[in-house]
Formats: sequence, structure tokens, C-alpha cells
Amino acid sequence: MVVKGKLRPIKDRVLVSDMLFGEEITRLGLVLLSDDGKTQGIKPRWGRVWAVGPEQHDVKVGEWICVEHGRWTRKFELEQEDGSILNLHGVDPKAVLMKSNEKPADVMRGA
Repeated sequence: MVVKGKLRPIKDRVLVSDMLFGEEITRLGLVLLSDDGKTQGIKPRWGRVWAVGPEQHDVKVGEWICVEHGRWTRKFELEQEDGSILNLHGVDPKAVLMKSNEKPADVMRGA
């Protein structure tokens, strides 16, 4: 689904971009296969907060949050003013496990 225009979450909702899916390689070289769409290897995901609703006080735009497995919506695409496409997910604000000001450095992506 492609959405055009401006989005603003309501209540305490959270939208994230850059949600990390796919294969991972840890600093030690262990390969963690993608579990996207599978029942094996269930794990939480990191994503960068793109927007928050006016009642959200736990996380802020720009922070990285770790969300319980499966507690996010399917991806939707936002067509930005410059014509580029941004992939976004809605996450359950009660499923945020932790947050960081920097992108988690303990995994490398796309190996």
C-alpha cells in the first residue's frame, strides 16, 4: 500500500522506519537467518522512531526502539514530497522493550 501526503499518528501511536529484517551477522560472525514470515527463530526487531502521537511520552522521534516479535503492522509505503518512498510500520507502544539514541551496533545487516 502506498500512502501519499503527510501522516500524523494519533493518541500514543508510534510509527517506525528502518525496521531491521533479513539475515544478520553478529560481531562474532554468527549468521542469524531471516525469520520474516516464519515460525522459527522468533525475535524482537529494532526500528527508528519516525513519528509519535501527542500522547506518547516514552519514546521520541529519531530514537531506535526494540519491539516484541510480531507487535508491528505490515509495512506500508509513504511517498514523500521529493517522490522517494519510505517504508513504515506501526508498532504497539506497549510492546517496546528498550530504546537507544544510536542504531544498535551489535548486528550487521545484509550480509
